[in-house]
Amino acid sequence: MENSHPWVEANRLPTGDNAAMGRWRYVVGVAVGVYLVWGLAASLYAAAGQDGWAGVAGMLALFVLALGAAWLSLRREPAWVLLSLAAVVGLAASLWVPYTGLTALFVVVWLAPFRMPLWQAVTLAVVVTGGFVAVSVATDVPGSATGGIAAGLGWSVFFGAVLNQLAVTRRQSAEVAAGRVLAERQRLAREIHDILAHSLSAQVVHLEGTRMLLERDGDRAQALERVVQAGAMARAGLEETKRAVAALRGESAPLTEELSRLADEFRDTTGNPCAVEVLGDPARLAVLAVEARLAVVRTAQEALTNVHKHAPLASVTVTLRCTADRCELDVRDTGGRPGALADAGSGYGLVGMRERAELIGGDLTAGPCESGFRVLLRVPA
Repeated sequence: MENSHPWVEANRLPTGDNAAMGRWRYVVGVAVGVYLVWGLAASLYAAAGQDGWAGVAGMLALFVLALGAAWLSLRREPAWVLLSLAAVVGLAASLWVPYTGLTALFVVVWLAPFRMPLWQAVTLAVVVTGGFVAVSVATDVPGSATGGIAAGLGWSVFFGAVLNQLAVTRRQSAEVAAGRVLAERQRLAREIHDILAHSLSAQVVHLEGTRMLLERDGDRAQALERVVQAGAMARAGLEETKRAVAALRGESAPLTEELSRLADEFRDTTGNPCAVEVLGDPARLAVLAVEARLAVVRTAQEALTNVHKHAPLASVTVTLRCTADRCELDVRDTGGRPGALADAGSGYGLVGMRERAELIGGDLTAGPCESGFRVLLRVPA
């Protein structure tokens, strides 16, 4: 069990109504303050009745020592040493003047679950309760009072453990929610990159070239061709956005069709060969999870886009292998000189592909091969 101070933990947790939580902490703080003041006043009064002003001074010193050790346990380690010290001081006060150490004992058993593992807190509570019973017997405290107070000490550690666990669970829930938000942001970042960055980066290059041609009174036919190409890329980006939304809804086309479409687009854009091969049992593709299918499609799309950017004269082979336990996408190109789009884009393509693979329990490797560059994605079947 994780441990932390209850009021500090409450301040760390997000709440639906901060004002209500603030009032609740205020009420709890006031109640604790009243209990400590009442315990101190009752202890000093009992000590004064037994030993006069010397008793008041001695009891005040014990009270300050016990509560000081308990307070330090909230900020110092090991907490069990400080709380044990506070318990010993409380038992000593009760042995001197009956009942006067109860305030310290209740503080100890209450804080224990927040400051140490549960088994240590329970052990400390049992030892404190046993010590109180022994002191009560030695000081002739009535059995009914001894039993009632011992039960109260047990219930205190129980309620403290319950409240601590509630606080820990609440914080963990908040951390899980924050993790989901972060994962969603990363997913959206990958989708934005995969869908928009490809088409927009190419559009920027074509439009910039068009601007330069017009400024220099260049070939208007060539400028018009660039504008037409930029428009075609914009329409392709829009269609890709629609397909991505459909894929996220589980409405995507069969995986082989998606890869064939990407290959057709690559051939139309570059004029270079792009072959698609499917090996193994094609029926296994139909049972791939949506996330795995999307990872395969996006990885193929990114790999082909990178070939267009960095090796525009290369031909490509896209191979999809299906086995009993995994599905592999292997994209290889024949290499060549970098093209005009080599410096376009954000540089997050490989990062996004690896993130997709890792999120679904797969892996991705990318690097030079015999003649060009290779991207290999493995996802669980």
